[in-house]
Amino acid sequence: MTLPSGFIETADALPLHIVSKSTYSTWLQTQPSHVQHWLSAQRFDASAGSLQTWADAQGQLAAAVAGVEDTLDPYAYAHIPRALPDAHWRAEGEALNDDARHALQLGWGLGLYRFSRYKTHKTPDVHLLGPFDPEIFNVLAACLRVRDLVNTPTEHMGPDELEAVARSVANTHGAQLSVIAGDALLTHNYPAIHAVGRASHRAPRLLELTWGDTTHPHIAICGKGVCFDTGGLDLKAAAGMRNMKKDMGGAAHALALAELIMAQQLPLRLTLLIPAVENAVGPNAFRPGEVVSTRKGVSVEIDNTDAEGRMVLCDTLTRACELKPDVLLDFATLTGAARVALGPDLPALYANDEALANDWLSAGTQARDPLWRMPLWRPYLRYLTSGIADLANASNTTMAGSVTAALYLERFVDEGQRWAHVDVYAWNDSDRPGRPAGGEAMSLRAAYAMLKARAEA
Repeated sequence: MTLPSGFIETADALPLHIVSKSTYSTWLQTQPSHVQHWLSAQRFDASAGSLQTWADAQGQLAAAVAGVEDTLDPYAYAHIPRALPDAHWRAEGEALNDDARHALQLGWGLGLYRFSRYKTHKTPDVHLLGPFDPEIFNVLAACLRVRDLVNTPTEHMGPDELEAVARSVANTHGAQLSVIAGDALLTHNYPAIHAVGRASHRAPRLLELTWGDTTHPHIAICGKGVCFDTGGLDLKAAAGMRNMKKDMGGAAHALALAELIMAQQLPLRLTLLIPAVENAVGPNAFRPGEVVSTRKGVSVEIDNTDAEGRMVLCDTLTRACELKPDVLLDFATLTGAARVALGPDLPALYANDEALANDWLSAGTQARDPLWRMPLWRPYLRYLTSGIADLANASNTTMAGSVTAALYLERFVDEGQRWAHVDVYAWNDSDRPGRPAGGEAMSLRAAYAMLKARAEA
Protein backbone atom coordinates (compact mmCIF):
# COMPACT_ATOMS: atom_id res chain seq x y z
CA MET A 1 0.00 0.00 0.00
CA THR A 2 1.37 3.41 -0.99
CA LEU A 3 0.88 5.84 1.87
CA PRO A 4 -0.14 9.46 1.30
CA SER A 5 2.03 12.24 2.62
CA GLY A 6 1.76 12.58 6.39
CA PHE A 7 1.53 8.86 7.18
CA ILE A 8 4.16 6.24 7.97
CA GLU A 9 3.82 2.49 8.47
CA THR A 10 6.77 1.79 10.76
CA ALA A 11 9.08 4.13 12.67
CA ASP A 12 10.06 5.25 16.11
CA ALA A 13 7.34 7.65 17.13
CA LEU A 14 6.43 9.97 19.97
CA PRO A 15 3.20 9.42 21.91
CA LEU A 16 0.21 11.57 20.96
CA HIS A 17 -2.37 11.26 23.73
CA ILE A 18 -6.00 11.71 22.71
CA VAL A 19 -8.21 12.83 25.60
CA SER A 20 -11.50 14.59 26.18
CA LYS A 21 -12.51 17.07 28.85
CA SER A 22 -14.37 14.33 30.69
CA THR A 23 -11.41 11.92 30.72
CA TYR A 24 -8.61 14.45 31.09
CA SER A 25 -8.47 14.55 34.89
CA THR A 26 -8.19 10.78 35.17
CA TRP A 27 -5.56 10.62 32.43
CA LEU A 28 -3.55 13.46 34.00
CA GLN A 29 -3.20 11.52 37.26
CA THR A 30 -1.32 8.80 35.37
CA GLN A 31 1.33 11.22 34.10
CA PRO A 32 4.65 12.11 35.80
CA SER A 33 4.54 15.07 38.13
CA HIS A 34 6.60 17.32 35.84
CA VAL A 35 4.05 16.74 33.05
CA GLN A 36 1.18 17.53 35.41
CA HIS A 37 2.86 20.76 36.50
CA TRP A 38 3.65 21.76 32.94
CA LEU A 39 0.12 21.20 31.64
CA SER A 40 -1.29 23.06 34.61
CA ALA A 41 1.05 25.98 33.95
CA GLN A 42 -0.09 26.02 30.32
CA ARG A 43 -3.74 26.00 31.48
CA PHE A 44 -4.41 23.02 29.27
CA ASP A 45 -7.88 21.59 29.94
CA ALA A 46 -8.43 19.24 26.94
CA SER A 47 -11.00 21.51 25.33
CA ALA A 48 -12.01 20.41 21.86
CA GLY A 49 -9.42 21.62 19.37
CA SER A 50 -6.63 22.09 21.93
CA LEU A 51 -3.10 20.67 21.83
CA GLN A 52 -0.05 20.86 24.05
CA THR A 53 3.45 19.38 23.85
CA TRP A 54 6.12 18.86 26.49
CA ALA A 55 9.81 17.99 26.72
CA ASP A 56 11.81 15.41 28.61
CA ALA A 57 14.50 16.16 31.21
CA GLN A 58 17.04 16.83 28.47
CA GLY A 59 14.78 19.38 26.78
CA GLN A 60 13.95 17.05 23.89
CA LEU A 61 10.42 16.84 22.52
CA ALA A 62 8.77 14.01 24.43
CA ALA A 63 5.02 13.83 23.79
CA ALA A 64 1.81 15.72 23.07
CA VAL A 65 -1.78 15.68 24.21
CA ALA A 66 -4.79 16.72 22.12
CA GLY A 67 -8.30 17.54 23.21
CA VAL A 68 -11.00 15.76 21.18
CA GLU A 69 -14.67 15.69 22.11
CA ASP A 70 -16.29 13.50 19.46
CA THR A 71 -13.81 10.70 18.75
CA LEU A 72 -15.75 9.53 15.68
CA ASP A 73 -15.67 12.91 13.94
CA PRO A 74 -12.70 13.22 11.54
CA TYR A 75 -12.76 17.00 11.83
CA ALA A 76 -12.31 16.73 15.61
CA TYR A 77 -8.72 15.68 14.87
CA ALA A 78 -8.04 17.97 11.93
CA HIS A 79 -6.31 20.64 14.04
CA ILE A 80 -3.64 18.21 15.23
CA PRO A 81 -1.17 17.74 12.34
CA ARG A 82 -0.61 21.45 11.75
CA ALA A 83 -0.26 22.20 15.45
CA LEU A 84 2.33 19.50 16.17
CA PRO A 85 6.09 19.92 15.84
CA ASP A 86 7.72 18.00 13.00
CA ALA A 87 8.11 14.37 14.12
CA HIS A 88 6.64 10.89 13.82
CA TRP A 89 3.65 10.39 16.12
CA ARG A 90 1.69 7.40 17.42
CA ALA A 91 -1.82 7.97 18.74
CA GLU A 92 -2.76 6.65 22.18
CA GLY A 93 -5.94 6.83 24.19
CA GLU A 94 -8.58 4.65 25.82
CA ALA A 95 -11.25 5.90 23.42
CA LEU A 96 -9.25 5.04 20.29
CA ASN A 97 -11.08 1.96 19.06
CA ASP A 98 -10.89 1.03 15.37
CA ASP A 99 -13.60 3.50 14.33
CA ALA A 100 -11.96 6.33 16.24
CA ARG A 101 -8.56 5.52 14.73
CA HIS A 102 -10.09 5.62 11.25
CA ALA A 103 -11.62 9.00 12.05
CA LEU A 104 -8.24 10.23 13.31
CA GLN A 105 -6.47 9.06 10.17
CA LEU A 106 -9.04 10.67 7.90
CA GLY A 107 -8.98 13.90 9.91
CA TRP A 108 -5.17 13.91 9.81
CA GLY A 109 -5.20 13.78 6.02
CA LEU A 110 -7.92 16.40 5.72
CA GLY A 111 -6.02 18.65 8.11
CA LEU A 112 -2.83 18.48 6.05
CA TYR A 113 -4.51 19.33 2.73
CA ARG A 114 -3.73 22.53 0.87
CA PHE A 115 -4.43 23.20 -2.80
CA SER A 116 -0.95 23.57 -4.26
CA ARG A 117 -1.31 23.60 -8.04
CA TYR A 118 -0.39 27.27 -8.34
CA LYS A 119 1.10 28.19 -4.97
CA THR A 120 3.58 26.37 -2.78
CA HIS A 121 2.43 25.81 0.78
CA LYS A 122 4.67 24.79 3.64
CA THR A 123 3.66 21.28 4.62
CA PRO A 124 4.47 20.15 8.16
CA ASP A 125 6.91 17.24 8.29
CA VAL A 126 4.64 15.29 10.62
CA HIS A 127 3.76 11.63 10.14
CA LEU A 128 1.12 9.50 11.82
CA LEU A 129 2.11 5.93 12.56
CA GLY A 130 -0.07 3.06 11.30
CA PRO A 131 -1.47 0.44 10.98
CA PHE A 132 -3.86 1.65 8.31
CA ASP A 133 -6.88 0.34 6.45
CA PRO A 134 -6.60 1.04 2.70
CA GLU A 135 -10.27 2.03 2.65
CA ILE A 136 -9.49 5.10 4.75
CA PHE A 137 -7.00 6.31 2.17
CA ASN A 138 -9.49 5.70 -0.65
CA VAL A 139 -12.09 7.75 1.22
CA LEU A 140 -9.50 10.47 1.86
CA ALA A 141 -8.50 10.45 -1.81
CA ALA A 142 -12.15 10.90 -2.82
CA CYS A 143 -12.56 13.90 -0.52
CA LEU A 144 -9.35 15.47 -1.82
CA ARG A 145 -10.39 14.73 -5.41
CA VAL A 146 -13.47 16.89 -4.87
CA ARG A 147 -11.40 19.67 -3.36
CA ASP A 148 -8.85 19.64 -6.17
CA LEU A 149 -11.46 19.60 -8.94
CA VAL A 150 -13.49 22.42 -7.42
CA ASN A 151 -10.44 24.54 -6.58
CA THR A 152 -9.03 24.36 -10.11
CA PRO A 153 -9.97 27.46 -12.15
CA THR A 154 -12.09 26.99 -15.24
CA GLU A 155 -9.19 27.72 -17.59
CA HIS A 156 -7.77 24.38 -16.44
CA MET A 157 -11.05 22.61 -15.56
CA GLY A 158 -13.45 23.21 -18.42
CA PRO A 159 -15.57 20.54 -20.12
CA ASP A 160 -12.52 19.14 -21.98
CA GLU A 161 -10.45 18.84 -18.82
CA LEU A 162 -13.34 17.33 -16.83
CA GLU A 163 -13.68 14.75 -19.57
CA ALA A 164 -9.95 14.05 -19.34
CA VAL A 165 -10.22 13.42 -15.59
CA ALA A 166 -13.17 11.09 -16.12
CA ARG A 167 -11.24 9.23 -18.83
CA SER A 168 -8.24 8.82 -16.56
CA VAL A 169 -10.44 7.44 -13.78
CA ALA A 170 -12.14 5.08 -16.22
CA ASN A 171 -8.81 3.81 -17.53
CA THR A 172 -7.48 3.26 -14.00
CA HIS A 173 -10.43 1.12 -12.95
CA GLY A 174 -11.31 -0.66 -16.18
CA ALA A 175 -14.50 1.31 -16.80
CA GLN A 176 -15.91 2.41 -20.14
CA LEU A 177 -16.42 6.08 -20.97
CA SER A 178 -18.56 7.39 -23.82
CA VAL A 179 -18.82 11.08 -24.71
CA ILE A 180 -21.40 12.95 -26.78
CA ALA A 181 -20.18 16.49 -27.52
CA GLY A 182 -21.14 19.62 -29.43
CA ASP A 183 -23.91 19.43 -32.01
CA ALA A 184 -23.96 15.64 -31.61
CA LEU A 185 -25.97 16.36 -28.45
CA LEU A 186 -28.81 17.46 -30.73
CA THR A 187 -28.44 14.39 -32.93
CA HIS A 188 -28.62 12.15 -29.86
CA ASN A 189 -31.49 14.11 -28.29
CA TYR A 190 -29.90 16.05 -25.46
CA PRO A 191 -31.26 19.49 -26.42
CA ALA A 192 -31.28 21.07 -22.95
CA ILE A 193 -27.61 20.28 -22.33
CA HIS A 194 -26.79 21.72 -25.75
CA ALA A 195 -28.82 24.87 -25.16
CA VAL A 196 -26.99 25.75 -21.96
CA GLY A 197 -23.50 25.11 -23.33
CA ARG A 198 -23.79 26.24 -26.94
CA ALA A 199 -22.56 29.81 -26.39
CA SER A 200 -19.17 28.72 -25.07
CA HIS A 201 -16.12 28.17 -27.26
CA ARG A 202 -15.77 24.91 -25.32
CA ALA A 203 -18.22 22.32 -26.62
CA PRO A 204 -20.82 21.04 -24.16
CA ARG A 205 -20.86 17.30 -23.63
CA LEU A 206 -22.40 14.40 -21.76
CA LEU A 207 -19.97 11.99 -20.10
CA GLU A 208 -21.26 8.47 -19.42
CA LEU A 209 -19.05 6.07 -17.49
CA THR A 210 -20.09 2.46 -16.92
CA TRP A 211 -18.48 -0.14 -14.66
CA GLY A 212 -19.26 -3.36 -12.84
CA ASP A 213 -20.97 -6.71 -13.09
CA THR A 214 -24.40 -6.59 -14.70
CA THR A 215 -25.70 -9.02 -12.06
CA HIS A 216 -25.02 -6.55 -9.26
CA PRO A 217 -27.43 -3.80 -8.10
CA HIS A 218 -27.33 -0.88 -10.51
CA ILE A 219 -26.53 2.58 -9.14
CA ALA A 220 -26.73 5.67 -11.36
CA ILE A 221 -24.96 8.81 -10.15
CA CYS A 222 -25.42 12.18 -11.87
CA GLY A 223 -23.49 15.38 -11.20
CA LYS A 224 -24.01 18.93 -12.38
CA GLY A 225 -20.90 19.84 -14.36
CA VAL A 226 -21.28 23.55 -15.09
CA CYS A 227 -17.59 24.37 -15.26
CA PHE A 228 -18.28 28.09 -15.09
CA ASP A 229 -21.57 29.88 -14.65
CA THR A 230 -21.79 33.51 -15.73
CA GLY A 231 -25.53 33.34 -15.28
CA GLY A 232 -25.89 33.58 -19.04
CA LEU A 233 -27.80 36.56 -20.38
CA ASP A 234 -29.32 36.94 -16.91
CA LEU A 235 -25.80 37.86 -15.92
CA LYS A 236 -24.67 37.39 -12.34
CA ALA A 237 -23.29 40.35 -10.40
CA ALA A 238 -19.52 40.29 -9.86
CA ALA A 239 -19.79 39.03 -6.28
CA GLY A 240 -22.06 36.18 -7.35
CA MET A 241 -19.83 35.20 -10.26
CA ARG A 242 -16.54 35.30 -8.37
CA ASN A 243 -16.47 31.66 -7.28
CA MET A 244 -18.44 30.10 -10.12
CA LYS A 245 -15.57 27.80 -10.99
CA LYS A 246 -17.18 25.74 -8.22
CA ASP A 247 -20.43 25.24 -10.14
CA MET A 248 -19.14 21.85 -11.24
CA GLY A 249 -19.04 20.79 -7.60
CA GLY A 250 -21.85 18.32 -8.17
CA ALA A 251 -19.87 16.65 -10.95
CA ALA A 252 -16.81 16.58 -8.68
CA HIS A 253 -18.81 14.77 -6.00
CA ALA A 254 -20.33 12.31 -8.47
CA LEU A 255 -16.98 11.52 -10.07
CA ALA A 256 -15.19 11.12 -6.73
CA LEU A 257 -17.96 8.86 -5.40
CA ALA A 258 -17.82 6.71 -8.53
CA GLU A 259 -14.03 6.51 -8.25
CA LEU A 260 -14.32 5.46 -4.59
CA ILE A 261 -16.86 2.74 -5.41
CA MET A 262 -14.55 1.36 -8.08
CA ALA A 263 -11.43 1.62 -5.93
CA GLN A 264 -13.18 -0.36 -3.19
CA GLN A 265 -14.58 -2.85 -5.71
CA LEU A 266 -18.05 -2.64 -4.20
CA PRO A 267 -20.39 -5.26 -5.68
CA LEU A 268 -22.39 -2.69 -7.62
CA ARG A 269 -23.02 -1.92 -11.26
CA LEU A 270 -22.29 1.75 -11.78
CA THR A 271 -23.34 4.38 -14.28
CA LEU A 272 -21.89 7.87 -13.88
CA LEU A 273 -23.46 10.69 -15.91
CA ILE A 274 -21.97 14.19 -16.04
CA PRO A 275 -23.27 16.99 -18.27
CA ALA A 276 -20.15 19.15 -18.68
CA VAL A 277 -20.83 22.66 -19.97
CA GLU A 278 -19.91 26.30 -19.57
CA ASN A 279 -22.82 28.72 -19.23
CA ALA A 280 -21.33 31.57 -21.25
CA VAL A 281 -22.57 34.80 -22.81
CA GLY A 282 -22.43 34.98 -26.61
CA PRO A 283 -24.45 35.66 -29.75
CA ASN A 284 -26.09 32.22 -29.58
CA ALA A 285 -26.63 32.04 -25.82
CA PHE A 286 -30.02 30.72 -24.81
CA ARG A 287 -32.37 33.55 -23.92
CA PRO A 288 -35.04 34.39 -21.35
CA GLY A 289 -38.45 33.61 -22.80
CA GLU A 290 -37.11 30.91 -25.11
CA VAL A 291 -38.80 27.50 -25.10
CA VAL A 292 -36.30 24.65 -24.94
CA SER A 293 -37.17 21.05 -25.68
CA THR A 294 -35.82 18.28 -23.47
CA ARG A 295 -34.94 14.64 -23.88
CA LYS A 296 -38.10 13.65 -22.02
CA GLY A 297 -40.27 15.63 -24.44
CA VAL A 298 -41.23 18.20 -21.80
CA SER A 299 -41.06 21.74 -23.16
CA VAL A 300 -39.44 24.28 -20.83
CA GLU A 301 -39.81 28.04 -20.94
CA ILE A 302 -36.65 29.82 -19.83
CA ASP A 303 -37.62 32.14 -17.02
CA ASN A 304 -34.00 32.71 -16.03
CA THR A 305 -30.79 31.65 -17.79
CA ASP A 306 -29.09 31.48 -14.40
CA ALA A 307 -31.25 28.45 -13.59
CA GLU A 308 -29.08 26.44 -15.95
CA GLY A 309 -28.06 23.56 -13.69
CA ARG A 310 -31.53 22.07 -13.67
CA MET A 311 -31.58 22.36 -17.46
CA VAL A 312 -28.51 20.19 -17.98
CA LEU A 313 -29.62 17.80 -15.25
CA CYS A 314 -33.09 17.25 -16.67
CA ASP A 315 -31.71 15.62 -19.83
CA THR A 316 -29.20 13.71 -17.70
CA LEU A 317 -31.81 12.38 -15.28
CA THR A 318 -33.98 11.33 -18.22
CA ARG A 319 -31.08 9.33 -19.62
CA ALA A 320 -30.41 7.77 -16.22
CA CYS A 321 -34.05 6.68 -15.88
CA GLU A 322 -33.90 5.02 -19.28
CA LEU A 323 -31.30 2.67 -17.79
CA LYS A 324 -33.71 1.73 -14.99
CA PRO A 325 -31.19 1.72 -12.12
CA ASP A 326 -32.10 0.38 -8.71
CA VAL A 327 -31.11 3.74 -7.20
CA LEU A 328 -30.55 7.14 -8.83
CA LEU A 329 -28.56 9.84 -7.03
CA ASP A 330 -27.65 13.32 -8.17
CA PHE A 331 -25.37 15.99 -6.74
CA ALA A 332 -25.61 19.65 -7.73
CA THR A 333 -24.54 23.09 -6.59
CA LEU A 334 -28.06 24.02 -7.56
CA THR A 335 -29.43 26.94 -5.53
CA GLY A 336 -28.41 29.77 -3.27
CA ALA A 337 -31.77 29.23 -1.58
CA ALA A 338 -30.49 26.00 -0.02
CA ARG A 339 -27.67 27.99 1.56
CA VAL A 340 -30.11 30.57 2.88
CA ALA A 341 -32.17 27.79 4.43
CA LEU A 342 -29.40 25.57 5.80
CA GLY A 343 -26.15 27.54 5.63
CA PRO A 344 -22.94 26.50 3.89
CA ASP A 345 -22.13 23.31 5.82
CA LEU A 346 -25.39 21.38 5.57
CA PRO A 347 -26.42 19.97 2.17
CA ALA A 348 -30.13 19.77 1.40
CA LEU A 349 -31.41 16.26 0.69
CA TYR A 350 -34.53 15.61 -1.36
CA ALA A 351 -35.81 12.09 -1.99
CA ASN A 352 -38.91 10.39 -3.31
CA ASP A 353 -38.24 7.20 -1.33
CA GLU A 354 -38.41 7.06 2.46
CA ALA A 355 -35.97 4.18 2.89
CA LEU A 356 -33.38 5.81 0.61
CA ALA A 357 -33.67 9.13 2.43
CA ASN A 358 -33.45 7.53 5.87
CA ASP A 359 -30.47 5.40 4.87
CA TRP A 360 -28.56 8.43 3.62
CA LEU A 361 -29.44 10.52 6.68
CA SER A 362 -28.46 7.70 9.03
CA ALA A 363 -25.17 7.16 7.20
CA GLY A 364 -24.49 10.89 7.44
CA THR A 365 -25.03 10.86 11.18
CA GLN A 366 -22.76 7.86 11.70
CA ALA A 367 -20.03 9.21 9.39
CA ARG A 368 -20.28 12.73 10.86
CA ASP A 369 -21.05 13.92 7.31
CA PRO A 370 -24.52 15.37 7.85
CA LEU A 371 -27.35 16.27 5.51
CA TRP A 372 -30.78 17.72 6.21
CA ARG A 373 -33.89 16.47 4.48
CA MET A 374 -36.06 19.04 2.74
CA PRO A 375 -39.60 18.48 1.46
CA LEU A 376 -40.68 17.78 -2.09
CA TRP A 377 -43.73 19.96 -1.45
CA ARG A 378 -45.56 19.40 -4.70
CA PRO A 379 -48.10 22.24 -4.32
CA TYR A 380 -45.14 24.55 -5.06
CA LEU A 381 -45.08 23.24 -8.61
CA ARG A 382 -47.46 26.13 -9.23
CA TYR A 383 -44.42 28.40 -9.07
CA LEU A 384 -43.06 26.68 -12.20
CA THR A 385 -46.16 27.19 -14.33
CA SER A 386 -45.61 28.47 -17.87
CA GLY A 387 -48.28 29.94 -20.10
CA ILE A 388 -46.64 28.69 -23.30
CA ALA A 389 -44.70 25.54 -22.30
CA ASP A 390 -45.15 22.49 -20.10
CA LEU A 391 -42.89 23.94 -17.42
CA ALA A 392 -40.86 27.02 -16.52
CA ASN A 393 -37.27 26.55 -15.45
CA ALA A 394 -37.53 29.01 -12.56
CA SER A 395 -40.01 30.86 -10.45
CA ASN A 396 -40.94 34.52 -10.40
CA THR A 397 -41.05 34.41 -6.58
CA THR A 398 -38.16 34.31 -4.15
CA MET A 399 -39.91 31.75 -1.95
CA ALA A 400 -38.92 28.06 -1.70
CA GLY A 401 -36.20 28.33 -4.31
CA SER A 402 -34.44 25.10 -3.35
CA VAL A 403 -37.73 23.20 -3.14
CA THR A 404 -38.92 24.37 -6.55
CA ALA A 405 -35.55 23.44 -8.09
CA ALA A 406 -35.87 19.93 -6.67
CA LEU A 407 -39.46 19.71 -7.92
CA TYR A 408 -38.27 20.69 -11.37
CA LEU A 409 -35.76 17.82 -11.33
CA GLU A 410 -38.38 15.39 -10.04
CA ARG A 411 -40.49 16.13 -13.13
CA PHE A 412 -37.81 14.29 -15.13
CA VAL A 413 -37.59 11.25 -12.84
CA ASP A 414 -39.77 8.33 -13.89
CA GLU A 415 -42.59 7.28 -11.60
CA GLY A 416 -41.39 4.44 -9.39
CA GLN A 417 -37.72 5.29 -9.81
CA ARG A 418 -35.96 5.57 -6.42
CA TRP A 419 -34.19 8.92 -6.51
CA ALA A 420 -32.38 11.30 -4.19
CA HIS A 421 -31.00 14.75 -4.94
CA VAL A 422 -28.44 16.68 -2.89
CA ASP A 423 -28.17 20.46 -3.23
CA VAL A 424 -24.60 20.98 -2.01
CA TYR A 425 -22.45 24.08 -1.56
CA ALA A 426 -19.13 22.25 -2.18
CA TRP A 427 -17.22 25.17 -0.70
CA ASN A 428 -15.69 26.55 2.50
CA ASP A 429 -15.96 30.32 2.75
CA SER A 430 -13.19 30.58 5.34
CA ASP A 431 -10.37 28.55 6.89
CA ARG A 432 -11.14 26.15 9.70
CA PRO A 433 -9.10 23.16 10.90
CA GLY A 434 -9.36 20.51 8.21
CA ARG A 435 -11.56 22.77 6.12
CA PRO A 436 -9.36 25.24 4.23
CA ALA A 437 -11.15 27.93 2.26
CA GLY A 438 -12.15 26.60 -1.14
CA GLY A 439 -13.65 23.40 -2.51
CA GLU A 440 -15.10 20.87 -0.10
CA ALA A 441 -16.62 17.39 -0.19
CA MET A 442 -19.99 17.34 1.58
CA SER A 443 -22.27 14.30 1.93
CA LEU A 444 -19.77 12.23 -0.09
CA ARG A 445 -18.66 10.03 2.81
CA ALA A 446 -22.28 9.56 3.80
CA ALA A 447 -23.26 8.54 0.28
CA TYR A 448 -20.42 6.03 0.14
CA ALA A 449 -21.33 4.52 3.52
CA MET A 450 -24.97 4.22 2.43
CA LEU A 451 -24.10 2.53 -0.86
CA LYS A 452 -21.59 0.24 0.80
CA ALA A 453 -24.21 -0.90 3.31
CA ARG A 454 -26.68 -1.54 0.48
CA ALA A 455 -24.08 -3.44 -1.53
CA GLU A 456 -23.25 -5.68 1.42
CA ALA A 457 -26.84 -6.28 2.52
